[in-house]
Amino acid sequence: MQQERTIFLLSLGCSKNTVDSERLIRQAEESGFRFVESAEEAGIVIINTCGFIADAKEESIQEVLAAAELRKEGVIGALYVMGCLSALYASELRAELPEVDAFFGTSDLEELLAELGGHYSPALRHHRTLLTPPHYAWLKIAEGCSRTCSFCAIPKMRGPYKSLPPADLYEEAKILKERGIRELNLIAQDISLYGTDRGQHSSLKELIATLSDMEFPWIRLLYAYPQGFPLEVVDLMRERENICNYLDMPVQHISDRILRSMNRGITKTETIRLIEEIRHRNPDIRLRTTMIVGYPGETRQEFEELLDFVRETRFERLGCFPYSHEERTTAYASLEDDVPPEEKEERVRELMELQEWISAAHNRELEGRTLQVLVDEVDDGIAYARTQYDAPEVDNECIVTLGDLQAAPGEFLKVHITDSTAYELLAEPEA
Repeated sequence: MQQERTIFLLSLGCSKNTVDSERLIRQAEESGFRFVESAEEAGIVIINTCGFIADAKEESIQEVLAAAELRKEGVIGALYVMGCLSALYASELRAELPEVDAFFGTSDLEELLAELGGHYSPALRHHRTLLTPPHYAWLKIAEGCSRTCSFCAIPKMRGPYKSLPPADLYEEAKILKERGIRELNLIAQDISLYGTDRGQHSSLKELIATLSDMEFPWIRLLYAYPQGFPLEVVDLMRERENICNYLDMPVQHISDRILRSMNRGITKTETIRLIEEIRHRNPDIRLRTTMIVGYPGETRQEFEELLDFVRETRFERLGCFPYSHEERTTAYASLEDDVPPEEKEERVRELMELQEWISAAHNRELEGRTLQVLVDEVDDGIAYARTQYDAPEVDNECIVTLGDLQAAPGEFLKVHITDSTAYELLAEPEA
C-alpha cells in the first residue's frame, strides 16, 4: 500500500513543462503522495513529455518505452503519460502502448489527480513544489499560442493563447518571494502578446512593473516574439535596476522569402529596425535569439544571408536548430523537406562557429570589469555563477575562484572579471 502512494515523475522538455510538473507535484503531495528519485522505487511513474521537435519526441518515446517495460514486468503498478507529445498523439500512443494506464494533455491536471485517486485543491492553485534550485524559479504568464508559424505544432499541443490573470500571477510571485526566490524568470510561448487576449494592447509592461515593485533582486524576460513586441518594456528595463538587461527573442531567420513561408509576420527590414530600436533604447541590453537552418527550400544564398545578418548584428547569445519536419504543421503538409540532413548539420556547425567567435569577442569586452553575479553552485572553493546577462541552463557561466571567501548558492557576489572564453567568464571576488 505504501508503494502505491509513491510517484516517480520525469519532466522532459522546456521550462513551461517544468512549471506544469511543479504544480502537479504540489497538488499530489497534498493528496498524500510521496515523490521518489527513481522509477524502481515508485509504485507510479508519470512522464511529462515534450513534442516540439524530432529529437525531443524521440527522447520522450524512449523514456515511455522504458517505463512501459517496467509496467509490463510488474516493477511499477501504474504508468501515466502527460504533456505535449501526449496531447498531440494520444490516439496513436494508446494503440501502440497498451502498458500505459492513461494519457493526459497539457492542461489535464485535475483529471490526472482524479485518476491517481487524489483531489485538486483550489486553495493551492498558486503553489508549486520547485524542481529548480531554491534561488530561482519560472513564472509562466500565459498558456498556449495563437501564432501560426509553419514549422510549429505548439498551438495544437497547448491550445490558443491565454494570458493568466495578473492577480493570480502576483499571488504566485508573492509566494515565490516568500520562499526566497532571488531570480524570477518570466516565460510563455510568447510574452509579447501578454494581455492582448484580454484587451486591445499588450499589458506586459504593467505586469513587469508590478513584479519589479515586489523587489525581486532579478527579473528576467524570455521568449518574446518579434512581431508586436511592446518596446515600452525595454524602456522599463533600462529604468529599473532589478529587471535584467536581457531579452530572449527568437528571430528564426532573416531571408524575406523564408520568413514569409514560416509565417512569422515580420520582414527582414522590420526585424533589423526592431533590434536597432531595442539597442538604442537600452544600450546595455544583451539579446539572445535562436535560428532555424535547413528550412524547406533554403538555398545556400539564403543561408549566407543569415550568416551575414548574424555577423553584422552580433547577438550576445545565440542558439541554432536544424529544421525538423514535424507532422501536423503547415510546413509538413505543404513543403518538401528537401535540404539533406548532413547539409542541415553543416549549416548549424558553420553558424555556431561564427557565433563562437562573436561570443568570445563580447566576453573579452568584459575583462577587467566588476560585475554582480548570482551563485548557482559551489564546489571545492569554486563558485559557478551567472551575470544578469545570462539565463539559467542555457547561457554563459562565470567561474569564480573564491579563495578565502565563503559563498553559497543564491548569494550575489561582486566579482572582477580576469579572463574569458567564448562561453565562460573567469573571475575572482572584488577586493
